[in-house]
Amino acid sequence: MTDSPHARANIFALLILTLSAVTMLWLFWHYPLGTAIATLAVLGVLGICVRLARSVDPPTGVSTLKRG
Repeated sequence: MTDSPHARANIFALLILTLSAVTMLWLFWHYPLGTAIATLAVLGVLGICVRLARSVDPPTGVSTLKRG
């Protein structure tokens, strides 16, 4: 049976997500406080990146289309 490249990519993505979830659960089980702190730190950094990206991103909409 032959799989299409798209199906193989989906299976690979599912495998990566499953491995990531299992790793996170294992870390949280063995090191709950450290894992919680690291998770909150990563989410905080991602939140800061979102705010910085919004401040740098040019505005879009009708007003910018009328300029051209």
